[in-house]
Amino acid sequence: MAFTYFFRDRATLEAIREYVIPELRKYRYINIWDAGCAMGPEPYSLAIIFKESLGYYGFKRLRIYATDLDEENHRFGEIIAEGVYPEESVRRIPEPIRSKYFSPNGKPGYIRVADEIKRCVFFERHDLRSLKPIAENFGLVVCKNVLLHMQPSERPGVIRMFHRSLAPGGFLATEQTQKMPAETSHLFEQVTPNIQLFWRV
Repeated sequence: MAFTYFFRDRATLEAIREYVIPELRKYRYINIWDAGCAMGPEPYSLAIIFKESLGYYGFKRLRIYATDLDEENHRFGEIIAEGVYPEESVRRIPEPIRSKYFSPNGKPGYIRVADEIKRCVFFERHDLRSLKPIAENFGLVVCKNVLLHMQPSERPGVIRMFHRSLAPGGFLATEQTQKMPAETSHLFEQVTPNIQLFWRV
């Protein structure tokens, strides 16, 4: 699932805006782990949502750690660092947001993410199956379109790893098609019906 687009799964992004950001804005540092970031539209979409909600000074406290395995050498890290994407990948973004955070790249058919958004996103390679988190005390972990590619027996271990990586009261967002495994349901409470957004117990 390497190729995706900006502002995918708007319902989850809106839930993050409504439920997660008001809590995380209380943190001294706001650290987010986007596990399975593919080419970068998802972590950049998250960065834009937080920028719009936090304002200039609050946004300076945000760090998004975007990870992926990159088994097929898709150059995830280079693409995310460059922040250059096809124009069609931003067509679902409302025009005021698109013009504010994207600009022509000089190459026909491509656009560039604003530097202020790029500066808060950091890429590293990571294998979720290692069951070792990249760090701890995250306010939010996002893992979408990844768990469905794993065996059902593998998913609880990955969910437990996310639980360990979250700060007390942190949040976990997963893809809409994947329900919380029964083995890990006691670790989280669902924040709102119909959205796979959970609060760490």
